[in-house]
Amino acid sequence: MPFTEWAAIVIFAATYLLIALGRLPGFRIDRAGIAFLGATLMVASGALEREAAYRAIDFDTIVLLLGMMIVVAGLRLANGFELIAAEAVRRARHPLLLLAAVILLAGLLSAFLVNDTVCLVLTPIILETIRRLERNPRPYLLATAMASNIGSVATITGNPQNMIIGSLSHLPYLAFVRALAPVAGAGLLVLYAVIVLAYRREFLVRAHFSAEPEAPRILPPLLRKTALIIAALIIALFAGMPPALAAALAGSFTLLTRRLKAWRFYAEVDGALLVLFGGLFVVVAGFQSRVIGNAVPEILRHLPLDGTAPLTLFTALLSNVVSNVPAVLVLRPFIAHLADPGHAWLVVAMASTLAGNFTILGSVANLIVVQRAAASGIEIDFWSYFRLGAPITLITLALGVLLLG
Repeated sequence: MPFTEWAAIVIFAATYLLIALGRLPGFRIDRAGIAFLGATLMVASGALEREAAYRAIDFDTIVLLLGMMIVVAGLRLANGFELIAAEAVRRARHPLLLLAAVILLAGLLSAFLVNDTVCLVLTPIILETIRRLERNPRPYLLATAMASNIGSVATITGNPQNMIIGSLSHLPYLAFVRALAPVAGAGLLVLYAVIVLAYRREFLVRAHFSAEPEAPRILPPLLRKTALIIAALIIALFAGMPPALAAALAGSFTLLTRRLKAWRFYAEVDGALLVLFGGLFVVVAGFQSRVIGNAVPEILRHLPLDGTAPLTLFTALLSNVVSNVPAVLVLRPFIAHLADPGHAWLVVAMASTLAGNFTILGSVANLIVVQRAAASGIEIDFWSYFRLGAPITLITLALGVLLLG
């Protein structure tokens, strides 16, 4: 076997193993750094030509994610999330209603505004609210993480892996929503029922709330402008405008403000996630060109993925081993050879996202909520998450297979 093929195999395997672990023992490098190092080694070893590496990066995905991050930054800087949460709490006078509000809020916002960012913003707000109401915070925090994952299934802009799928599949935004919004809606109902049953002492009571939420300090001009931009963005997406272009326009107009300096918006952008995406595109391209090549049809003979149920199972398992974004990129060369690539991409979007609820490590959204809770003295350990996450994942995946089958 030529050196370049050996190099591609070793670099690909090492990169994915370390991304699954989340670190390189003895070093402080993170997942983004690991992906960047892997991409650099792919080119330096000759496994991938430099020009091919540049072409491998899907800039539609990068631009879409960047634009969405800037738009969300506008809503966050205007304290729009606080206003939405305060209004939801004001109307929810019972634990059952409050749980429904949390699930609906996290699910709907995540459907359009990237689930990881929604969790980052909502978690401290929900924590403060639950403490003021003197309720058990754990079920509401679990609901936030899991609802953000489930809600983000519905659209191309809901999470990073869906953005990649949207760019690679060229599926229309509306077609994506029509197929996967019912899955997200059914999943949120399942989540509500399971959490209520698991925490009956918290929810099946006669308690009513009397505390009024504090009025958030908002920036009205920025809030009004961002709300208009988000509304225009959603209309443009449903009208068929390419998601990357729509997000880029929305992000650009969000930056066009006289009240806040641009660096305030840039500080909200997750640059590490953009680096992770770019690095993984290159690593997978090198592995595909040197190792997989024309062998995809032969591999598929031994790995039957042409069916909703087997593709769902394989995607869910792979997503829990290496995380959902790397899993989607690994599946990329195989999807094109299936009988119905468009349908297959929808199945991958559903399975890779819903699989994130299986364990704490299943998605970045979970880790954000758990880490934010720990910083406030509330521990959510692996097993307390798993006893809810595992059944919710299995039920929602089964529903996804039925609805997409």
